[in-house]
Amino acid sequence: MRVDLFDFDLPDERIALRPAEPRDAAKLLVVRPGQPPEDRIVSELPGLLRPGDALVFNDTKVIPAQLTGLRRRDEAVAQIDATLHMRVDESRWKAFARPAKRLVVGDRIRFGHQNNLCLLGSLDATVAEKGEAGEVTLEFDLTGPALDDALREVGHIPLPPYIAGKRAEDERDRTDYQTIYAREEGAVAAPTAGLHFTPGLFEALEQAGIERHFVTLHVGAGTFLPVKADDTDDHRMHAEIGEVSAETAAALNAVRARGSRIVAVGTTSLRLLESAATDDEPFRQWRGATEIFITPGYRFRTADILMTNFHLPRSTLFMLVSAFSGLETMHAAYAHAIAQKYRFYSYGDTSLLFRGDT
Repeated sequence: MRVDLFDFDLPDERIALRPAEPRDAAKLLVVRPGQPPEDRIVSELPGLLRPGDALVFNDTKVIPAQLTGLRRRDEAVAQIDATLHMRVDESRWKAFARPAKRLVVGDRIRFGHQNNLCLLGSLDATVAEKGEAGEVTLEFDLTGPALDDALREVGHIPLPPYIAGKRAEDERDRTDYQTIYAREEGAVAAPTAGLHFTPGLFEALEQAGIERHFVTLHVGAGTFLPVKADDTDDHRMHAEIGEVSAETAAALNAVRARGSRIVAVGTTSLRLLESAATDDEPFRQWRGATEIFITPGYRFRTADILMTNFHLPRSTLFMLVSAFSGLETMHAAYAHAIAQKYRFYSYGDTSLLFRGDT
């Protein structure tokens, strides 16, 4: 499909730089195909669902994956910024580096707050491989939990570029850019629909008879990359690692068997469920890397409802929601959201999309 079909105009002032307080006070746009959009509040979610429905959350935890360091090659020194996006093994990460043209395989980079030759507060890595579009593989001198501790010490929360371009990351982001149920470390971007949930909302959902289940997809920095191709067939997705446990799969099969609905909280949960699904087994135990790219015409096997924030024009995520609820429906919904001053993107408001006919 033509990428320009997914374009729309978004006023700059609609981009949220901080989340709503409290989190569940954010606006919630309810979108049912064939009906006018409905303006609600996230705290009203229990009343919009039915007893027996099940929410599926992504429990990945954001790590401080934004690194700044110095590449030293003899007497030549260059500053390098790197955003980790997928763990390869205990000591290696794939990353997007800037400026990547200053790096060659074998280069040494010292990351850390001070960017000097003092070992304290620094983390050293070797460029093990170079890929396309600024991607490199970094092999760190530390491994396993020691590497994780060092990243927490020297790294920064990798705010999306549409926020980072307007203000610096601060200590508050370490809490704001994390769901209350984050558990499995490895993401470099938050599953942002989940940022709206609070302990009080969880309690209200439980009292309403709505189940909670968890999957894990470690969201990579590739989620922020623009679609530069003119046709969706020419766009390449970056891989992300995910897992659906046997326990979660069995629970979701039971929900479907009794006729209740599956609600994916976030596009990451939905992409993982669809990656694991087969025609014969919609919900099954699964672990691996997914590069799934969902565009209109895709036949969904899993979720009946999708809760998701508002996405960038021409992005793979706007393509996904257009596949889920219909391209015309989503253009109309986004036009309504802009007119009603909804807040967009990671720290913005959210929507509850009912699946259209596929």
